[in-house]
Amino acid sequence: MTTSDKLRAAALSIILAWGWKRAGIALAAGILSALAMAPFNAWPVLFLTFPVLVWLIDGAAAGKWRGVPAAALSGFCFGFGYFVPGLYWTGYAFFVDAPTFAWLSPFAVLGLPAYLALYPALGFALARLLWTSDASRILALAAALTVSEWLRGHWLTGFPWNAYGYALSEPPALAQFASVIGLWGMTFLAVAIFASPAVLIEANSRRRPWIVPVAALATLLALGIFGAVRLSLLPTRMVSHVKLRIMQPNLQQDVKFNYSAKREVMQKYLTLSDRASGPQSTGVRDASILVWPESAFPFFLTREADAMAQIAELLPKGTVLITGAVRVPADAPAGVPVTRAYNSIYVIDHDGSVLSVYDKTHLVPFGEYLPFQNWMEKLGFSQLTKVQGGYIAGTRRRPLDVPNAPRALPLICYEAIFPGKVAEGDDRAGWIINLTNDGWFGISTGPYQHLQQARLRAIEEGLPVVRAANTGISAVIDPVGRIVARLGLGIEGVLDANLPSAIAPTIYARLSNIPAAIMVAIALIFVVYRRAKRQNF
Repeated sequence: MTTSDKLRAAALSIILAWGWKRAGIALAAGILSALAMAPFNAWPVLFLTFPVLVWLIDGAAAGKWRGVPAAALSGFCFGFGYFVPGLYWTGYAFFVDAPTFAWLSPFAVLGLPAYLALYPALGFALARLLWTSDASRILALAAALTVSEWLRGHWLTGFPWNAYGYALSEPPALAQFASVIGLWGMTFLAVAIFASPAVLIEANSRRRPWIVPVAALATLLALGIFGAVRLSLLPTRMVSHVKLRIMQPNLQQDVKFNYSAKREVMQKYLTLSDRASGPQSTGVRDASILVWPESAFPFFLTREADAMAQIAELLPKGTVLITGAVRVPADAPAGVPVTRAYNSIYVIDHDGSVLSVYDKTHLVPFGEYLPFQNWMEKLGFSQLTKVQGGYIAGTRRRPLDVPNAPRALPLICYEAIFPGKVAEGDDRAGWIINLTNDGWFGISTGPYQHLQQARLRAIEEGLPVVRAANTGISAVIDPVGRIVARLGLGIEGVLDANLPSAIAPTIYARLSNIPAAIMVAIALIFVVYRRAKRQNF
């Protein structure tokens, strides 16, 4: 039996599979596909798993609705298999306060993937409605899954974590085309490229099925060449006279929410920030911008005069601090317990003056607020941060003014995972400051995935990213996605680096998702044309 015959036999066994066997195949394909994401970046595995998706939809042909329910069920099983190993780390957050939240961990580890699996189920169903018997069905799958992934990134506040397009984000050369088509365009290309070997089972030699995977490989090669040329033409350049110092404290979560640890936290921050990082280092005096991570303090910073005084004493003249902090609303009366607050970023001068403030606009459901907050609180539920009434969302994202440096576009925590929502209108900043607290997720794959997504935002927008994370991974990323400096996961320390310069606005920064939408529209028109042509024979 030839290799081609063996491939056809394997494909036929998948196409004809039914019941639990079919579900198990879809689940296994999803589990293996998760290896394409950080930190593994084993994207070639998708050449094995994505053809399985095509064959599963091929086999879902029977029934009144042309097999749409069967296709949707296969999509759900694939999605569940994909999201459980990709998002298992969400369960870690429920053990920060284990007596209160540990019992909810299984609901996060299994419930969130079950919800997210509804989107590939929708994508499979849509693909089945568009399905053809020729190679154009690869485009049907790519277009349908891109649409469902876009919906996953927007419905119910959105959660586009580990979208398939991230498979093409490593090595950096492959990721450069995101500067043209963004994450959703890369998702379309990823599905089309990796699903292409499915057509090799076609026995009719006149169709020359090998053309499709060869074209896919040529596209992959073209992406690499485009990226290599772009990287060579855009070397990393630095902003003159801007020196960064990122402080990564590696604090445990229970300390970050314990007011009694105030003295301990401040002392650690102050000592670590002024630590010499080399023989020639003079500590914080070398830096023009000191950066601390998200929600850095177990107290309301601007209501603690002694803490503000310590910061002023730490900062030499000409140095500013950019730090995360929980902010009390301006109209909150003093001496009254605070029931609601903002998750914010402060820019603080060397004399302790607050120069600029940003309030997080895209809050984390169940982490920073509860859907139907008042009703759920009456039932005894609370979000992980335990802020009564939930955090207050900011009204808009706007660049922060930073003395003696370009304006910085603030992104707090998972705000960095949303493509196309980084900058608003023509209000372009010179760099992105991403403060986060990935300590919720321990030593797991989650922080690596978060970093991967922040890197793609840099490439999409043509803006450098400065990332300060409580437990890591802190990094300085140039505007084409090169990591200039980084501090690993679970490490306490400081990271000294220069600030990379921004490049001209990318095509994606100017046109947003229009190029990706055009790609999907052309694919859909072609698939519909092929279906109509075959039905007329």
